[in-house]
Amino acid sequence: MSKLPDPIREGLQRGWKVRGGPHGAAPETLSCDVAIIGSGAGAGITAELLTRAGLSVVIVEEGPLKSSSDFRQRESDAYPQLYQESAGRKTEDKAITILQGRCVGGSTTVNWTSSFRTPPTTLGYWAQHFGLADYTPEALEPYFEQAERRLSISSWQMPPNENNELLRSGAVKLGIPVESIRRNVRGCWNLGSCGMGCPTNAKQSMLVTTIPAALDQGATLLVQTRAEHLEMAAGKVQALACVGVLPNGAVAGDAQRTRITARHYVLAGGAINSPAVLLRSKAPDPHGRLGVRTFLHPVVMTAAVMEQRVEGWAGAPQSLCTDHYLGTQPIDGPMGFKIEAPPLHPLILATTMPGMGQAQADLLRQFPHTHVLLALLRDGFHEQAPGGRVKLRSDGSPVLDYPLTGFVMDGARRALLAMAEIQFAGGARQVLPVHERGALYTTWAQAKAGIEQLPMQPLLAKVVSAHVMGGCGLAASEKQGVVRPDGVHWQVENLSVHDGSLFPTSVGANPQLSVYGIVNRLAQGLVQRLTGAAPQILA
Repeated sequence: MSKLPDPIREGLQRGWKVRGGPHGAAPETLSCDVAIIGSGAGAGITAELLTRAGLSVVIVEEGPLKSSSDFRQRESDAYPQLYQESAGRKTEDKAITILQGRCVGGSTTVNWTSSFRTPPTTLGYWAQHFGLADYTPEALEPYFEQAERRLSISSWQMPPNENNELLRSGAVKLGIPVESIRRNVRGCWNLGSCGMGCPTNAKQSMLVTTIPAALDQGATLLVQTRAEHLEMAAGKVQALACVGVLPNGAVAGDAQRTRITARHYVLAGGAINSPAVLLRSKAPDPHGRLGVRTFLHPVVMTAAVMEQRVEGWAGAPQSLCTDHYLGTQPIDGPMGFKIEAPPLHPLILATTMPGMGQAQADLLRQFPHTHVLLALLRDGFHEQAPGGRVKLRSDGSPVLDYPLTGFVMDGARRALLAMAEIQFAGGARQVLPVHERGALYTTWAQAKAGIEQLPMQPLLAKVVSAHVMGGCGLAASEKQGVVRPDGVHWQVENLSVHDGSLFPTSVGANPQLSVYGIVNRLAQGLVQRLTGAAPQILA
């Protein structure tokens, strides 16, 4: 087979303006129309629209620039190179592991391609409680449509892999509806290694779509460059101070420092990092909204041993889901959850499964026959699920304090019960709730009794997350949010926030398309304000 093209290496050969790390030292000073912090979902959409409008743009990314030539379907390569804290980022009490991208393209480079529009129930809650009356499905429809066309978001036509098919078979036997998940792929090889970077460039992440488009239009990209803080005075950002970092994120003693001046600044570093930049910058926060209401969709899991081989590492990682348990109670009632089937890979499975020594070795021996379900808990819609708070450590790095309240853990227990029942209905020989005191149950009745007795406490119940939202919330009133409905900071006139930290609650679904659609709208408005011309259309 001939070697696949690598659009990143081809762009570098064409003369893209990329600096930092192996691409040469960043200059001491830069000036542009718009400086963008981050290169993920919100940053990429914004960069493409701004550059197409003729504005000069500098993109600042803390992680490295990697490409399909570097993606070899190996966890040992991917996690240290492409994820925050080598895929080991945790909440302050170490009770939740958080997967977030740290590379050009951000989490879009390493996510599992699941694409959902913001649920109407979520938008309705935002309108009622945060005054976002213009955030309706009808108002957002054209912006979602544009993003879906640009990023090839469509129904997945291939049969689900066995890992996903088992979700369907178990749910159907219980009378629970299952729906297909749309994916942002083009010419997908169905390899199943999306979380390690796409080696065929089929995933239409920011790495191969909007960031290259912006670079082709003359944007400058600084990689392995951390945005340290914004210099502020008189209600405006005066400059952005940056520092070069090593591949592991450390700052060397002779690190290059860069100061960027711009007409406007866009913060798109992702929830946790975006609030942290504002905290380091001592940004105005008269109502104490900065960094609070940061949400995770806390995830709990059950693992099942099936008679047949499942091989959850092969095929599209997520192609089916059920929202049944989101609709069984009011949105502001007991915590609902969305159920999906995650991909299975040896390292991430071994570090998530409970137990140690011989007991864990016995579990891992069943790896080819293992099936896993996960439940995304919908946080942010009840006073006992207020999310967490982003704080700064003594060295200025961010950490999320996210209390797992009794209300949240009640939802977690109900999710474990629901998933175990589905797996037994799907033919499981044994089911294990992923909990330090969980056991391998051989019948649904046994599992139900066992799960109902488990102590649902932090560090005992295994909780993970790959969705971080909030911390710079949108609101129609400055007393309720950090940014206005147009994405501009309430107290800083030349600063916008364009990422998932905007969301005033969790989304209740995998958030990438919510970021694409909502930021598409905000970025078009920003183009119009900066140029006075008709907005660019994402297409």
